Amino acid sequence: MVLKLLLLLFLYSLPVIFSQDNANVTIIIQGSVTVAETDDSFICATIDWWPPQKCDYKNCPWGNASVLNLDLNNPYLSAAIKAFNPLRVRVGGTLQDRIVYDVGIFKPNCAPFSVSDSGLFGFSAGCLSMEKWDELNHLFQKTGAIVIFGLNALQGRRQSSEGIWQGPWNSSNAHDFIQYTISKGYPVTTWEFGNELSGHGIGASVDAEQYAKDLILLKTILSDLYRNSKSKPFLVAPGGFFNDEEWYAQLLEASGPNVLNALTHHIYNLGGGDDPNIAERIKDPNYLSGFADTFRAVQLTLQEHGPWSSAWVGEAGGVYNSGSPQVSNTFLNSFWYLDQLGMASKYNTKVYCRQALIGGNYGLLDKETFVPNPDYYSTSALLWHQLMGKGVLAIDINGSPFIKAYAHCRKSESGVSLLLINFSKSATFNTTVHNDLNVDLVEKGIQKDGSFAHNLKRTVSWIGRKVSDGSPSREEYHLTAKDGDYLSRIMLLNGSPLQITESGDIPELRPVLVAVNAPISIAPMSIAFVVFPNFEAHACVPTQ
Repeated sequence: MVLKLLLLLFLYSLPVIFSQDNANVTIIIQGSVTVAETDDSFICATIDWWPPQKCDYKNCPWGNASVLNLDLNNPYLSAAIKAFNPLRVRVGGTLQDRIVYDVGIFKPNCAPFSVSDSGLFGFSAGCLSMEKWDELNHLFQKTGAIVIFGLNALQGRRQSSEGIWQGPWNSSNAHDFIQYTISKGYPVTTWEFGNELSGHGIGASVDAEQYAKDLILLKTILSDLYRNSKSKPFLVAPGGFFNDEEWYAQLLEASGPNVLNALTHHIYNLGGGDDPNIAERIKDPNYLSGFADTFRAVQLTLQEHGPWSSAWVGEAGGVYNSGSPQVSNTFLNSFWYLDQLGMASKYNTKVYCRQALIGGNYGLLDKETFVPNPDYYSTSALLWHQLMGKGVLAIDINGSPFIKAYAHCRKSESGVSLLLINFSKSATFNTTVHNDLNVDLVEKGIQKDGSFAHNLKRTVSWIGRKVSDGSPSREEYHLTAKDGDYLSRIMLLNGSPLQITESGDIPELRPVLVAVNAPISIAPMSIAFVVFPNFEAHACVPTQ
């Protein structure tokens, strides 16, 4: 009996043993056509409104990271934004629907937020002075930021039962604020209407039909105010959770063509900031893959109800209620973030805004020192932004479920960039990458990436720079945690710590050159970007 039980346990464990011990992975990159496309400035980060009094689970992680009190003259902040050349920055968040603008005929007592038991989200209304708005735009202009500004969509409405807000939007304060912004020549390229008011809302909600009427009004205002401008701003909305498809479909149909440029939705798919299982969820590639259903649903809703619009992730922090203090600012969080970027790209998401540039436990920059956290370098940062172009390529993969891969056309140059994420705690994967030209996927047992189809009729061709022995080469950027501790806040690039320079500048991210046909060795719990210069991918012809 004991022998039978041991045999059953052994057979049950075979899939896990196989997945951990299988050290060989084969990837086929299909370069003949792109399957999706992001915006050139796909990476985005938010600056939120939360004041120092914002606390979750007896933890108050925002400090002076709000739009209203952020040290805009900190040189580390400027360097972090400027390094992207350009970075898309979203000014917005939960409290944007409680902000009034100190401009025009509307002259409120321009006070900051204060704690209020009777106030929406636990705070009173707040005010943005034009002096602070001027200071913000000075930062944006000197760093070259591309700005999204989230407008107050509750102005003029009245609250009824159960958090439902009724009545039309009062546009007068927003009108004067936009007019002031235009008169100053400030670089707001996108106006977002409302934050998390869609469907059942988060604390407040607005009916889809009324929301659509207000969007039409705002579009008319923008068309009038920007009539003499060479460039016209985008209008995006509603910046909510995609948990009510009918509400989103109704919004698109009721607002109609030529109104909404992008449908924005938010992502917090890992749990709350006090959840002890956050780290385990991030280490589980199957759990992370489950969110593909949401990206797919957004894509299908747009195709059916609003093909004139596109999909944006307007805010994503992974862990809601300000992030996890033990996980969100560590090396491990890069696994969730990079996987999100790769997954979102496959479903034609044009822009992905990370919550937050600074503030909370999930800031790309430490709120006290302004020093970059690991996620800054690995994703929003520099590696994704510098290496992964807007053309998304399909791949086929055979090997282990513990490794994920995403391929894009190389940023601004010919070739292909590949992102590899090894979720295994023990296995080092030797990964072989091939062009799809003249490869028999059936014989190799390759699993296709979704339903992407391709032709296999050409010969394999690799072109790259020369390594020391004269053979063609590729560029590799391996990211690991200091001392192998995936909860470390220090990330290593090819074995060297990533830290700002003595002058406060972002360090140069340098690759190692490896012979192009050698297997790629991906260490346990590590991430690698691999660039194949001039990979024969007909879909990846760089534009000037």
